[in-house]
Amino acid sequence: MRVCLASTSPARLMLLQQFGIRPLTVAPDVDEEGVIAAVEAAEDRVLAPDEHVLLLARRKAADVAARLADDIPDFDGVVIGGDSMFELGGDVLGKPLTADNAIARWHAMRGRTGVLHSGHAVVRVAPGTAPREVHAVAEASVTFADDVTDAEIEAYVASGEPLHVAGAFTVDSLGGAFITRVEGDPSTVVGMSVSTLRRLVRELDVDWPSLWNTTDRSLERTDLGEPEGGERAG
Repeated sequence: MRVCLASTSPARLMLLQQFGIRPLTVAPDVDEEGVIAAVEAAEDRVLAPDEHVLLLARRKAADVAARLADDIPDFDGVVIGGDSMFELGGDVLGKPLTADNAIARWHAMRGRTGVLHSGHAVVRVAPGTAPREVHAVAEASVTFADDVTDAEIEAYVASGEPLHVAGAFTVDSLGGAFITRVEGDPSTVVGMSVSTLRRLVRELDVDWPSLWNTTDRSLERTDLGEPEGGERAG
């Protein structure tokens, strides 16, 4: 059973590898801002964070699944798509991109709790059959230490780690020392909830252990799309 990760995120790839899955990686060709803007305009409302991440996860998985069916017709396995957003006090926090933004973000997060929303979509792809898709949203709350000093914040931002991750933090690297509690599946904060993925895979009548220890062939990257830019979930 092959696995394709509809993402070039290093964090999501590493996470799957840690759980025994060595996927093919394909960058989805999805205009994320355009997709959200079109749906919000059509429905005349702003999507909630859980709706936002689920919509993008489904679009990413669907795009890659369709291209695999055309370009790798013998692909027999599952395609996994994901998207994440961090919410703090009703505000959705994306990637800070600059040091000044990251420092301001950490001053605002210090001593507070936010929620990481992670959308998941899994598509079963097999030769000669119509694709089947299941999806779900997982959430995990993250509490930041209230004694993080200004000097620690500046040093963390200077490392460059928080600049290109949603929420401006990681839980599995340097930022983990400043987090006092995670409630929910911890892997959600890294990039995907592995327990949620297992449940979705089982809904597609696929045994989770069948995804372990895939062949070296599944480690190959493809040229079906350009990299997303290596985003992390936070």
